[in-house]
Amino acid sequence: MLLDFNNLNINQLSFDTEFEKKVKIFLEEWFSEKRVVNVQTSGSTGVPKIFEIEKKKMVNSAVMTCNFLGLKQGDKALLCLPVEYISGKMMIVRSIERKLKLKIAAPSLKPIGNLEEEIDFCAMTPLQVENSLEKLHLIKNLIIGGASVSESLKNKILQMNLSNSNRIFETYGMSETLSHIGLKQLMPEQEDYFTVFENVTISLDDRGCLKIFAPNVNAEVLQTNDLVDIKNGKQFKFLGRIDNVINSGGAKIFPETLETLVKKELPNEAVFIGLPDDSLGQKLILVIEGNESDEVIKKVSEIPFEKRFHKPKEIIFIHEIPRTPNGKVNRIELYKNININL
Repeated sequence: MLLDFNNLNINQLSFDTEFEKKVKIFLEEWFSEKRVVNVQTSGSTGVPKIFEIEKKKMVNSAVMTCNFLGLKQGDKALLCLPVEYISGKMMIVRSIERKLKLKIAAPSLKPIGNLEEEIDFCAMTPLQVENSLEKLHLIKNLIIGGASVSESLKNKILQMNLSNSNRIFETYGMSETLSHIGLKQLMPEQEDYFTVFENVTISLDDRGCLKIFAPNVNAEVLQTNDLVDIKNGKQFKFLGRIDNVINSGGAKIFPETLETLVKKELPNEAVFIGLPDDSLGQKLILVIEGNESDEVIKKVSEIPFEKRFHKPKEIIFIHEIPRTPNGKVNRIELYKNININL
């Protein structure tokens, strides 16, 4: 199904599939006289909730993304994300604001499997990208969000030998910032820092956590629990979430930083957690998705960790690491599962 927002009449279109019907419901809500729309959070850091967002602020967010990527009227976009969440809703709003032609594909692990034509813009989760590598050359501007992009996936993307006209970005944002407020390029150049959009101000609190002021999308200063390094006032590097920090023997360990290092060597999903320990307070544990393997254990032992206490005290293999509905690792559930079974 293709929606041309330069000339759209909802009543003349046939919305046949369940996903297309959900798209229609959102379009009807968007073009209604209501000033707000309802958005559901992912629940990756707590209980999922529904809150209202002003349409005007969603338009402002759409403008920032479209301007950053240089999207123009008539460009083709692809929607393959659930419209219950802000990510899917914003793909539609961007298409409305910039008068794009929006191709509708039901969310799946391989959403562009049948794609044969070039498109100018698409947003996908890392899992979707993982299963779509052979078709990435058809997407001119791809943004990846919903979860961090693993080192393994970055390497797979680099091995695709895409042209310089294929631009791929990792996003940074949350429901409260109406999708993302900054992008980090992965292709054709690989960047370490996110660049925030125009009219977005970033700073640090006394813990070293990121504060965001994006008045076009949220009137409040948003306090995150993300530890970052800020450069030039407009760029930042993500270090890890402060609530994931592991305190082992008095040393603070950022699990996300260690996971990035491990995933450069392993194709498996790998997560560091801290389990209660009488002497250390928390014991550093590495959980690896997949069957137990001496080869994997050997690779981990050879990783050049910066500090001696960065090496895991124990490695646990698990059949499947729990995830939230939109693909993020559910650290809370993983911690519960490991702690109960030990």
